[in-house]
Amino acid sequence: MNSETDRAEPAITIRYLGPQDIDTVLAMERLVFPDPWPREAFEEQLESPDWGGLVAECRGEIIGYACYLIVAQEAHLANIAVAPAWRRKSVANRLMQRILDIVNEHRCEMLLLEVRISNAAAIAFYTKFGFEQLYRRRNYYRRPIEDAQVMVRYLTRP
Repeated sequence: MNSETDRAEPAITIRYLGPQDIDTVLAMERLVFPDPWPREAFEEQLESPDWGGLVAECRGEIIGYACYLIVAQEAHLANIAVAPAWRRKSVANRLMQRILDIVNEHRCEMLLLEVRISNAAAIAFYTKFGFEQLYRRRNYYRRPIEDAQVMVRYLTRP
């Protein structure tokens, strides 16, 4: 083996979330978030035409996911997570870029999200993607109780 091949990053693919993915995504959700979504939330996403979900895969293993909602010309990033072992390997970047592609295809004017006020790393990540702080939503998160920073990325300027 040559050392260049040994250092190559494994291929990561992004695809749409399907019913077969819910158990894995739910396990990651419980691992990553202190206030995880229930199974029903993911199941409802698959049934609604307004919701969408993506998974990032490597060698058949789900290593990240993201969920979004599109209503009229407004999109909402509802959730994005990467398995701890896969952080800092551009998985979240690739998921975010694919969501931006999707919401642009739908001609959305903006993409909104909420993030815990204490999550400086996530805020920096979103800022890197052009999100701006919009306002603070008091007591948005329940476990533990914490404010959310609402952020927006304008896709078309009025």
